[in-house]
Amino acid sequence: MLAIYVHDLNPVIVEITESIKLRWYGFAYLIAFVVGYFLLKWLADKKLWVLPGKVVGDFIAYTAVCGVFLGGRIGNVLIYQRQELMDDPLMIFRVWEGGMASHGGILGVMIFTFFYARHKKVSWTGLGDGLSVVAPLGIMFGRLANFINGELYGRVDKGYVWAMQFPNALWDKNTVEGQSPNLAQAAAARADKGGEYTEYYNDLIKGSDAYFDGSMPKGSAELAEYQELSSHKIEMLNKAVRENPDVKEAVAHFLEPRYPSQLFQAALEGFSLFLILFIVRMKFPKLAYGVLTGLFFIFYAIFRISMEQFREPEIANINWLGSEWTMGQFLSLFMILIGLGFIVKAKLGVKKGSLLHCTQQK
Repeated sequence: MLAIYVHDLNPVIVEITESIKLRWYGFAYLIAFVVGYFLLKWLADKKLWVLPGKVVGDFIAYTAVCGVFLGGRIGNVLIYQRQELMDDPLMIFRVWEGGMASHGGILGVMIFTFFYARHKKVSWTGLGDGLSVVAPLGIMFGRLANFINGELYGRVDKGYVWAMQFPNALWDKNTVEGQSPNLAQAAAARADKGGEYTEYYNDLIKGSDAYFDGSMPKGSAELAEYQELSSHKIEMLNKAVRENPDVKEAVAHFLEPRYPSQLFQAALEGFSLFLILFIVRMKFPKLAYGVLTGLFFIFYAIFRISMEQFREPEIANINWLGSEWTMGQFLSLFMILIGLGFIVKAKLGVKKGSLLHCTQQK
């Protein structure tokens, strides 16, 4: 069944008005912070973290806003959406549409916790150790939300038995499905079969050639109008896929089978990484500050590099040292170095070289 499954999950949980909607993407972050709060408080009450349990709530709130959201959003825009930002600067504020880079979020949290630790006069690496244990759960919920949104899908593999088809690929110029200027519109027309959606796609088809070949002037009113129109039509087509089996069948004709890479990443970068770090935390309660943080960086980077083999690249690959790297893989290489740095620092800071030395918190 999964081999022919066309993604038709609704990214909206509850629609209050046309502009006010509760989406799974935002709800996933809320759940992540709630789970993070209870787990960090539990660790703090067990004396396995540098902060007392009574301040965990405030810390989570500040970290969410100053670290995760700002870092994740700014990182995603600067790494993956520079062209979109130039075309539409206001898009940086439309976080409900998705677009949070995990690398940017991690960097944002690092910067925030550095200043927070100095302000509270606690160990920065000790603070990071607690966050490193709970952060993978946030990554897991985020990847599950990516799957529900039908975004960040995997590479094409026609032989994979559990492959899925993602309608959003029709509107992505970087995919096989989206390389033909009118392919998405052809899919819409085929799905509509002369019905109620036909008139809505006429204007979209007129502008598609100029959009796909890049001849629309950047920053022009024409481009902004087309992007707004196409966003509306994409939402309409996806809604039709969810509600009409005939539309789903028609659109599937234009889609390639892909890995559900979001689920792969949720399982490995999220749940598996959490289990590793939680077990280490409980097995070695006196582990020197910084070791868990280092392990988080190293294992996350290894898992991310391996999972990028299944994920459709969002931007062009990077040629480095004679090899092709996706942006996610390239950034993860530096995370391995950072992780090793944390572990070396922890070892050098412990007397007699024992990583199991108990550091007294002042």
